[in-house]
Amino acid sequence: MFFKRSQKHKQIMIQSPLEGEILPLESVPDPVFSQKMLGDGFAVNPANGTVVSPIDGQVMNVFPTKHAVSLRDTNGKEILIHVGLETVNLKGEGFTSFVTDGQKIRKGEKLLEVDFAAIKDKVPSIITTVVITNLNNHEKVVLDEQGALIVC
Repeated sequence: MFFKRSQKHKQIMIQSPLEGEILPLESVPDPVFSQKMLGDGFAVNPANGTVVSPIDGQVMNVFPTKHAVSLRDTNGKEILIHVGLETVNLKGEGFTSFVTDGQKIRKGEKLLEVDFAAIKDKVPSIITTVVITNLNNHEKVVLDEQGALIVC
């Protein structure tokens, strides 16, 4: 008789990259995020404009318009931080990047600075999404009370 060894999945914690109110992804006023077309995660209604790395890992891509950054953590999870809605149309206005593609990063390291006062009237929302884009079918995402996303 053969038995399959049950696999325990390592829990991965992803902290909020911004200070502010943590919101469920379903509350984002954009169906691409609220319907989880890009993946599962959470949103932040930001209290300030400093965006920090929620993980240890590597910068995969800083979008040319600096409105979004994709990261890969040390476990291979790919995280998209998308600042605001329709912010791509600002063509970088109000955004300053502190990292480059391929750069190694540590949790808490500054990624972007966003001038929300300058952009908030030019976009539908400044709500920022944090999405894991490569979850496996067996993985679940849980948001804890402290604003950490737990993948298990």
